[in-house]
Amino acid sequence: MGKPTGFLEYERQAGPNVPEKQRLQNWEEFHKRLPKEEQQTQGARCMDCGTPFCQSNLILNGMASGCPLRNLIPEWNELVFKGRWEEAFERLMLTSNFPEFTGRVCPALCESACTAGLNGEAVTVKDNECSIIENAYANGWMKPCIPEVRTGKKVAVIGSGPSGMAAADSLNQLGHSVTVYERFDRPGGLLMYGIPNMKLDKAIILRRVKLMEEEGVVFKTGVNVGKDISAQEIMDGYDAVVLACGASKPRDLNVEGRDLEGIYFAVDFLRRNTKSLLDSGLEDGNYISAKDKNVIIIGGGDTGTDCVGTSLRHGCKSVNQIEIMGELPKTRGENNPWPQYKRILKVDYGQQENIDLHGCDPRIYNTTVTKFEGKDGRVEKVHTVEVKWEKDANGRFGPQPIAGTEKVMDAQLVLLAMGFVGTEDYVAQAFGVELDARGNINAEYEKHSTSVDKVFAAGDVRRGQSLVVWGVAEGRNTALAVDEYLMNE
Repeated sequence: MGKPTGFLEYERQAGPNVPEKQRLQNWEEFHKRLPKEEQQTQGARCMDCGTPFCQSNLILNGMASGCPLRNLIPEWNELVFKGRWEEAFERLMLTSNFPEFTGRVCPALCESACTAGLNGEAVTVKDNECSIIENAYANGWMKPCIPEVRTGKKVAVIGSGPSGMAAADSLNQLGHSVTVYERFDRPGGLLMYGIPNMKLDKAIILRRVKLMEEEGVVFKTGVNVGKDISAQEIMDGYDAVVLACGASKPRDLNVEGRDLEGIYFAVDFLRRNTKSLLDSGLEDGNYISAKDKNVIIIGGGDTGTDCVGTSLRHGCKSVNQIEIMGELPKTRGENNPWPQYKRILKVDYGQQENIDLHGCDPRIYNTTVTKFEGKDGRVEKVHTVEVKWEKDANGRFGPQPIAGTEKVMDAQLVLLAMGFVGTEDYVAQAFGVELDARGNINAEYEKHSTSVDKVFAAGDVRRGQSLVVWGVAEGRNTALAVDEYLMNE
């Protein structure tokens, strides 16, 4: 805990955001940190709650509760409060490989489970975490940790997203020689090309990659395993293989007009924008521009929000975000009690920017697309209908169209942000591993072994589309399973 009465004495204060109109002029991170003294006051709000659900990693009635990494949150909150920043850093690194990532992009399951949040405002756990690690970098405490002993075992990690990097980092620290293969030109996977720069500055990722390289991890970029190099060559050259290539097959929308130009998967839109930004500051034009266009985003999750923020920075004419689900409540429902993750209405950065710029939340709820209409092969209109959720003739709960609610919306750019349906087939086929019913690689949780000897699976490729923090947790667990396999202990 921090100060026993801190949660009564101090109000929650998160780090400030750069004002919307100002941050829309660039691609820089907009969430800032509090001064150290003020952050220490926030650490004081961690109460002596007895059972810290914030670090529990529980599934309660099918809902997540607490940190998947089991971070020792009350311990480092107390150390922050007391100004013992280096010790807080040491506690944090016991359970977390990349707090500079989760401290920026995690939805903070820990804060939903915070006891102080039961009848008030939760502790600023996420901001505290980010401040600890950034303070460690600034003071030189975060430095290469090179293993003193090597086992002589070689491991290939396929994919350099959160799970792949976590597995590689942990395996390297265990003394194994690790090579990470990444099909794109820069390491980071989802972190690099799936999350915009204003949420996670890519210099933060490359800073960590450089540190891992100094510790002995080898990154091979621009190598698409299963195409540029055969799975058999990987199998022959390494003692174990970790598949951490994500659930990167996007969900499509099979309606009339889908083949019109101007309709893209959100992941391609975001990836091309970030690559062009890093390569040339968008000067090369090798991205999908939303400038002066009416943009329709289909999907209401985090990826859809990132498309809103990116489109606004391009200078789009308008942006609407179509969501097939209904609007969430503003407070917890009876079926979503503490300490479960709060399923409440969230106005994220993209929506807030549109509200400030255009005066409205871009989200349209309980609505689905019925067809696309175009001219000269390019999309111009999106046809929609409102839906209600009820059981069909077979007793299955689903969206049913409401007659008379049809609408037509102008659109010169449509982005499909409806999630993912599993890993890309060619990787699984190349290694000959079995898939489960959802199209993910079949590997038991915590064992992570696949149907093929010495091949393991971690992260979204195994569990399906998920959070960065779950990817890191899976990478850590997989490293332990691989180590046990290699060392037979």
